[in-house]
Amino acid sequence: MSLYTSVVLKGDQDSQQGTKRKTECPKSPDSPTTSMLQETPLQNLHLASQAVLERAQKQGRSKCPKCNSSRMFYCYTCYVPVETVPTSEIPVVKLPVKVDIIKHPNETDGKSTAVHAKLLAPEDVTIYTYPCIPDYEEMKHEIALIFPGPNSVSVNDIPLSLLNKLEKKVGCKRVNDLPVEPVLKHAKVEPASDSDFGDLSSHSAIKNTGLKKIIFVDSTWNQTNKIITDERLQALLQIELKSRKTCFWRHQKGKPDTYLSTIEAIYYFLVDYHRELLKEKYEGQYDNLLFFYSFMYQLIKNARSSAGKE
Repeated sequence: MSLYTSVVLKGDQDSQQGTKRKTECPKSPDSPTTSMLQETPLQNLHLASQAVLERAQKQGRSKCPKCNSSRMFYCYTCYVPVETVPTSEIPVVKLPVKVDIIKHPNETDGKSTAVHAKLLAPEDVTIYTYPCIPDYEEMKHEIALIFPGPNSVSVNDIPLSLLNKLEKKVGCKRVNDLPVEPVLKHAKVEPASDSDFGDLSSHSAIKNTGLKKIIFVDSTWNQTNKIITDERLQALLQIELKSRKTCFWRHQKGKPDTYLSTIEAIYYFLVDYHRELLKEKYEGQYDNLLFFYSFMYQLIKNARSSAGKE
């Protein structure tokens, strides 16, 4: 479970590949029937076929090909699918920015959805167990931390906020009258050295201040304070997500339903980033990040229904 508090978006276009599946989350009884809060990320997702998971579920637990531990679907310590889930049948998602996940040491591996991100976007996701995390000081003008703190800004504010950090880094005055293009219009540009930013009056310099990495904390709300107050994270830009409701089945007792699981927070951030910063039509590019999550949600929902708990 993650600490993220975060109107829910709906996958609304045809995907480039895969199938369109509908899974509904519980709806708030006091919400208007036409409210956007009733739409969930698990409705109308554009997912790869989940037939491989259906087969694996019928076969039961299987061995991890690395550590030989008995697991269902994937190994949460080795970050690989089990033997009954061929890697070739698992979708791979390419992310527009790198993702670092900082996991609290007391967060139970088998209950964490952070593993889903590593399994589905292996080239773009790295998981660290606190206190073993990188020193982000030299990259703070290219990195943001997802955390709903008093100094957090919205996704739309990322370009100018990172520009401000860059100006402080190179000792330049702020340039207020230059337009800032959506961050990833220049995503293929190699990271520039400090000398490249000597003249912030050039528009090309402004474009090189885009987001390169986003950090998520994987912990319960009560566990997060130690990580968030770590000096290695203090100088980073903090981003707050829009208000959305979780579908997570391990909801934190006594916490509102706007506390998202880690995989939900990653997914929502990327959808917002794509729409609000790239200004591009969202066509389900990141829906497969919920490949395992949506399947497990439906399994649990069906089991609870059969047991008369819903």
